[in-house]
Amino acid sequence: MTCHVSGKSRKLSLSGQIFSALGLSIALACAPVAIAQAQDSIAAEAKPAVMSDMSNEVLLLDVEQAGDRLVAVGSRGHIVYSDDMGASWTQAPSPTRQMLTSVDFVDAQNGWAVGHDSLILHTSDGGETWKIQYRDPALEESRDEQAGGLLERPLMDVWFRDTNTGFAVGAYGLFLRTDDGGQNWEELPDLIDNEFGFHYNAMTAVKDTGLFLVGEMGTMYRSTDFGDTWETIQDLPYDGSLFGTAGTGRANEVLIWGLRGNMYRSSDFGDSWKQIRLETPDGDELQATLSSGQLSEDGKLVVVGVGGVVVISEDNGRTFDVQVRADRVALATAAILPNGDLLLIGQRGAVKAGPAGMKGVEKNSSATLIETP
Repeated sequence: MTCHVSGKSRKLSLSGQIFSALGLSIALACAPVAIAQAQDSIAAEAKPAVMSDMSNEVLLLDVEQAGDRLVAVGSRGHIVYSDDMGASWTQAPSPTRQMLTSVDFVDAQNGWAVGHDSLILHTSDGGETWKIQYRDPALEESRDEQAGGLLERPLMDVWFRDTNTGFAVGAYGLFLRTDDGGQNWEELPDLIDNEFGFHYNAMTAVKDTGLFLVGEMGTMYRSTDFGDTWETIQDLPYDGSLFGTAGTGRANEVLIWGLRGNMYRSSDFGDSWKQIRLETPDGDELQATLSSGQLSEDGKLVVVGVGGVVVISEDNGRTFDVQVRADRVALATAAILPNGDLLLIGQRGAVKAGPAGMKGVEKNSSATLIETP
């Protein structure tokens, strides 16, 4: 399976490239759910997600807090939410069966989820109901079935700075912006200098500084006005793909990470970088790919990855402790719960764990179903 090839002529495999772009392994890409996802070819009409009481135990890729609620998204358009910090889950009706890769809430009610087909979904009731705001315009055009099919352009991340202005980024340099809460989205291919159409994988807000965006081939971009204008960083510390980025809770400080355990920290918003050596409990240098993570308000940062890797910093990204879960299940991201425990999101859905990601693991109850009105 080919997972990483540069150039405009690339075709994006639903079961391979996107999992690679999320920092997940080929083994995860070949999991039954991924193969089933790949078999759902792009359709002219969106189909609603199938309701299932196992929706919180299948592949999930992102989680976000909406007030006191947790909302997670993932394979086959599944959206689940929890009002008891992950002890139990409810599946929300979703208007799509396509993979959802990222979710962002600007307040307790308004959130957006993005995914394959360049889909953007919106909720105004804390994640209980969702509507499609945008999908790839090419899907509405007639196509020659002998011409090799449609170039798939999944969105990989979404971020809103307020209820009106937001940004969604993804494959082949896809960059979308809205200034009316998503009623209209504008594609802005020339806003960022990305001549070769490298994938955008993740973006983050850096406290009192701006937005930071990372992607394929180690590419990095920054915006000091939180999305209005962008600068390409020329002096790159690493030429492998970057899958995640986060602020540290301090102005101008940003972390980036990606393939083979590579992690770097900048204290000047990307002008210079220092590599962070991550060591396994055995003292070896970490080689596992890191996918995504979250920063808490008190400066705790959790980054996860393939093979059950959990990387934690308690001091605003200065030092890190690495743990490897015994189940070695691929993880996509994590949320830090109010009591300090972790919610791990990945191949087996949403799993609660202790503060180090190891102890306190418990089996979640099956999701409650909410019927479509």
